[in-house]
Amino acid sequence: MSLTLVTIALAAGTLLVMALVLTYILGWANVAFHVEVDPRIEAVLDALPGANCGGCGMVGCGEYAEAVVNDGAPVDLCAPGGASCAAAIGNIMGVEVEETAPIRPIVHCGAYLEDRLGRNEYLGEKTCAAATNVAGVQGCVYGCLGFGDCVAACPYDAIHIRDGLSDVDYYKCVGCGACARACPRNIISIEPFKVDKILAVLCSNKDDGKAVRSVCKAGCLGCKLCAKQCDLFSVDNNLSCLIYDDYDPDNVEDILKAKEKCKRNRIEFVGKEEDDQNNND
Repeated sequence: MSLTLVTIALAAGTLLVMALVLTYILGWANVAFHVEVDPRIEAVLDALPGANCGGCGMVGCGEYAEAVVNDGAPVDLCAPGGASCAAAIGNIMGVEVEETAPIRPIVHCGAYLEDRLGRNEYLGEKTCAAATNVAGVQGCVYGCLGFGDCVAACPYDAIHIRDGLSDVDYYKCVGCGACARACPRNIISIEPFKVDKILAVLCSNKDDGKAVRSVCKAGCLGCKLCAKQCDLFSVDNNLSCLIYDDYDPDNVEDILKAKEKCKRNRIEFVGKEEDDQNNND
């Protein structure tokens, strides 16, 4: 046998021995360092829609599944999955799930471009996060800037900019909250929708009435007429707010009276169209 063949044989043999040794070591390590995973984590993960939207407050569905099983996190935090997902996870965890209303975003600004006073040409980066730090973009420092940070953040194509104002498509929206987290002015809130269409105060301006008139044709004046008509409204820092936890869709008479009294028509219905008739009856 030539020297070359001997060398090849020795190299091959050495590699084979190394492979066998490493296989043994890896097998031993797999057993020695094995961490037992609760099978319920995998079951919860399978029950989730896999959106990884972060609406539950976790990084993704995997982290949420671990939090449910290991830390006792609520089983109904997955907005995209909805009630059926919560029920499935509840069955896995052996807990009873109370029926809750789906959550959806409300854009608390109703001023389109023509309603905004003191607007100036903005030449900077076309994002709300950048524009909100620049003085003089528009007179109202509370309202929607319309550069679409919420649009970019939405994984469901459920929000768009219409005439400079964020507009939610409630037929596509699952309530993940990505739009609210992306808004640098915090004008998008996530609220329980006990019916498909509910009333909302579409303004975020906290200045007094005179200051609001100087920057917007549609802003809330803080006049408190709505609060005098209905206990569900409170006026804090010159801004009307609606208490959604107490919102009763079967008893909207006083809310509708408040809507009628609003001088600037800032109390409007938001949501899907099919409940228009029911809410106005």
